[in-house]
Amino acid sequence: MRLDPVDERIVALLLEDGRASFAEIGGQVGLSAPAVKRRVDRLRQAGAVTGFTAKVDPRALGWTTEAYVELFCQGKTSPATIRAGVARFPEVVAACTLTGEADALVHILAADIGHFERVLERINAEPYVARTRSSLVLSRLLERPGLTGQETPGQTSG
Repeated sequence: MRLDPVDERIVALLLEDGRASFAEIGGQVGLSAPAVKRRVDRLRQAGAVTGFTAKVDPRALGWTTEAYVELFCQGKTSPATIRAGVARFPEVVAACTLTGEADALVHILAADIGHFERVLERINAEPYVARTRSSLVLSRLLERPGLTGQETPGQTSG
């Protein structure tokens, strides 16, 4: 789908505030609320906008330790097996398969180092995991909220 400049501005405004009313957005892009609604409905139908969600600051919830863990798996472990395994951990906020040495990369949020260590021990105990390599996040330099890429089949937003 090709976005015109008005659609691009609508998407940018939705990324800033997914709860903004169609009237508020319309006021900023020069359209009526019904016209904005039609465009948003079209963007959703085309799959350009996949849903709306709340943004939560993990620090406000006490989850201040962040890490990325590379998984090195036994034999020919399928992506479905890895997904099913890591999905059981609420601390895992994202996971993806990789090219290169590691088979997967897992993004973890935890309350503290002890909590992270317990999660890592449980992940290492999974039968498909041969070993892991972890990197703790010191500070975030750039993040583009709302631009998360494609959803995993079977996963829904909104």
